[in-house]
Amino acid sequence: MEFNKALLIHHQHAGKASRVDSLGIVSGILAPAVRELIIIRTDEPGEGERLCRERGEEFDVVFILGGDGTVHECVNGLADLQQPPLVGILPGGTCNDFARSLGISPDVVTAAREMLRGRQMSIDLGRANDRIFTNFYGIGLISDTSQNINDQLKGALGKISYFISTLQTISHAEPFRYQLEADGEKMQGEAVMIYIANGRFLGTNALPFALNSLQDRKLDVLIIHDTGIPLLREILTHKPEGEWQPQHESISYFKAASLKLETAMPMLADTDGELYMKTPAELSVLAGHLTFLTGDEY
Repeated sequence: MEFNKALLIHHQHAGKASRVDSLGIVSGILAPAVRELIIIRTDEPGEGERLCRERGEEFDVVFILGGDGTVHECVNGLADLQQPPLVGILPGGTCNDFARSLGISPDVVTAAREMLRGRQMSIDLGRANDRIFTNFYGIGLISDTSQNINDQLKGALGKISYFISTLQTISHAEPFRYQLEADGEKMQGEAVMIYIANGRFLGTNALPFALNSLQDRKLDVLIIHDTGIPLLREILTHKPEGEWQPQHESISYFKAASLKLETAMPMLADTDGELYMKTPAELSVLAGHLTFLTGDEY
């Protein structure tokens, strides 16, 4: 596949230590298929979003070299455009969960070659209040885990740091009261985590959601009422064979197109690994909102 004009965005501080080397390699792979390739480094938070919002319509495709946080930022700029470009993700972060949901290889060199094969799909996005998420919105254990990740450990150990943080957090998980309205149906109770997903991966692990979860016009809602290693084992080891029916009574799971979430006190929310939102939140699906280049496994 060839493009007339493409933008390659990369963040100065995002992702793996080898990102600079990756930039040279992937730009060399992409350049022969692009008549005009513009490479821009972003340095400050929000710069990628502003760049995509202001200039995204100039390009046939925007390639994003970075992790889930960089993708989250750029997609929030692209989603507002009347004529958005194609989007290609070049995984350069720790987990690259949304790229995995698109079947893109975690090896950035292989991913760059996949981008040129021309496979593309219109993909659902999630909206939480006025912000877009590609992979998930979550409160409770999920946001506590992200807060507890040691940045130095993350840089040295990569995805293992997420599991270390989860194990450290899970024994201290505090239940919270919630009220949830899902497609008009109201419910309430206590939980240690509410995880509302568009994608299918968390911490590099496939979740037991349907293979078409990025195109089903629904969000996958996972409520964990109690915690423990057996719960994590069921969630992370179940493989989708039809609709998932959790066996553990402490897990509630359903799909919904729109949700209203309230908690007794405002709670910090994790949105694609970024911690800046709080409850309450109104969530919905933007069906087929952006078109992404997909990998060989999608």
